[in-house]
Amino acid sequence: MTVVTLDSKIRNDAAGLRAVKRRMTTQDLVYEQLRDALIAGKFEAGQGFTIAALADQFGTSHMPVREALRRLAAENALSIGTSGTAMVPLTSTAGLDHLGQARCVLEGAAARLAAERIDPGSIDRLKVITDVHVEALRDGASDRMLASNREFHFMIYEAAGNPVMVNLIQNLWLRYGPYVRMLSDRMTDLLIHDDGGDYSRHHVKIMEALRARDGAAAEKALMADILATQALLHEFCR
Repeated sequence: MTVVTLDSKIRNDAAGLRAVKRRMTTQDLVYEQLRDALIAGKFEAGQGFTIAALADQFGTSHMPVREALRRLAAENALSIGTSGTAMVPLTSTAGLDHLGQARCVLEGAAARLAAERIDPGSIDRLKVITDVHVEALRDGASDRMLASNREFHFMIYEAAGNPVMVNLIQNLWLRYGPYVRMLSDRMTDLLIHDDGGDYSRHHVKIMEALRARDGAAAEKALMADILATQALLHEFCR
């Protein structure tokens, strides 16, 4: 297998990485930028990262980059070879299914809890985010659609009031990043043919359940959203 290094594959603007300026929090800032880029699907499965290339890109020494990569490897978001090169995990149908099962359990439970706690103002905010999501779908804007999707989901999970659960969900989304990249690579064409609004209907059902404070319905609708995306990704993992 050929490892594509950051030197030849990624430019500064491709993943939105920025030079780090705050010296005392360099390691955390490098970690956060890489984590956010991975969650957003900015990197391809199998893509490699050299410490030297990342340090140059961030404008830092090697040490904070090395430690950030170790943290991400500990979270199973990256693997690190004997040469020190980090790599985004490869995708597979089995890996997709395992992540999907875990997401349904955790995120479904978070939606059920959120239905008991979420306030009307937050639900109104979810409606605004959903409108952005629908608009992005109509425009075929995959990046905007995926960003609004993340905002929608994590606003619900935060409303559950369980930071441990939110942290676990964040880790699952971090490991889901290569599949998000796979989806984003094909999403523009899919959205153009989505005349029926299939990719937004689950969000509407989730909101309806939250407004009704129906935890079981919120859990069911959120799990249906995850499973619909999983079914779509199965077509690409073949």
